[in-house]
Amino acid sequence: MLDKNGIAKRIAREVKDGYYVNLGIGIPTLVANFVRDDISVEFQSENGVLGMGPFPFEGEEDADVINAGKQTITTLPGASFFDSATSFGMIRGQHVDLTILGAMEVAENGDIANWKIPGKMVKGMGGAMDLVASAENIIVAMMHTNKAGKSKLLKECTLPLTGVGCVKKVVTNLAVMEVTQDGFKLLERAPGVSVDEIVVATEGKLLVEGEIPEMES
Repeated sequence: MLDKNGIAKRIAREVKDGYYVNLGIGIPTLVANFVRDDISVEFQSENGVLGMGPFPFEGEEDADVINAGKQTITTLPGASFFDSATSFGMIRGQHVDLTILGAMEVAENGDIANWKIPGKMVKGMGGAMDLVASAENIIVAMMHTNKAGKSKLLKECTLPLTGVGCVKKVVTNLAVMEVTQDGFKLLERAPGVSVDEIVVATEGKLLVEGEIPEMES
């Protein structure tokens, strides 16, 4: 089973040389810590940063340099800062190659709910709606079940949707799955996790074909 860093490390393998990547709040922000040193990647944040690096070490934080989640970040040589209008122009213009988001729920058809639980105060969905409406390649980083042990990979989302049919791949603490027209297709299982455990934890349709490899550590 993976922890949050393990999920981020596995998703980092999906990042290719030359990609422009948007990292959502939560687990996705950790991905920047695990990208290979031999590739060039530009991380973008919708508050107006291009060229984010890993999180700063304790004592080296700069309170004026933050991501969309208001976490302090580092920047790489050549990084740039700009206003939100320019940032969203980049997103809406489909100049981002990969978007990595957290989620509360994902449906078997690729719907995503990641911004609101009814009855709880929220500030709004931020840039999530623009990202899911514009991005061609969306990977979700999330826990497979909620704190009560109920599946977050569903036949249909029960929470207000952020986007419809947009998720391409999901990486959880239990598995890597591709979203297909027939449901979630199991690609890899986390270390020490059996296919049966993944089946039990997945409410939505799960396609299991042949021997499912354990993901590389």
